[in-house]
Amino acid sequence: MRNSHILLGTLALVAVIGVGCAGPEQKLGRGFGNVTEIVRAGEFQRSVEQGGTFGGTDVGTTTGFVRGVNRTVARTAVGVYEVVTFPLPPYGPVATDYLTPKPLYPDGYRPRQSASPIFATDHYLGFSGGDVAPWFPGSRFRIFDN
Repeated sequence: MRNSHILLGTLALVAVIGVGCAGPEQKLGRGFGNVTEIVRAGEFQRSVEQGGTFGGTDVGTTTGFVRGVNRTVARTAVGVYEVVTFPLPPYGPVATDYLTPKPLYPDGYRPRQSASPIFATDHYLGFSGGDVAPWFPGSRFRIFDN
C-alpha cells in the first residue's frame, strides 16, 4: 500500500513537471542543438568563411580559425548549461550578447530538410529533394528549388 502511494506521487510529480511546459521544452531542445555544435561545426565554418570574405585569406585561416574555435566551445558550453538546467527558470536564451539564440550556419549554406522517407512522402516516386550530405561538394540535389 505504501509503495503504491509513492508510485502515484512520483507519477503525479512527473505529470506536473512534464505536461504543458513550453519553456523547459524549448530550453532543452535549444540545449541539445547547442551541445551538438562541436560535431556540426557551423560556428567554426562560418567564422572562417566570414574572416576570409571580409579580411582576406590570411585573416580567414588565422583569426577566423581562432574565433571559430572560441565560438564553438562557447556554444557547446552554453548547450551543456541549458541541458542541465532545463527544468529551472529562466527559460530564455543564455549568452545572447556573444552568441545568437539559434545555431548559425555558414553563409554559403541554407539549411533544408534531409532527403529521407520521413520528410519526403513522394520518395518512391523519385520526386523528393533535399541535402543528402551537405558537407560533401556536389551532393546538393534538389528538384523543386525556388
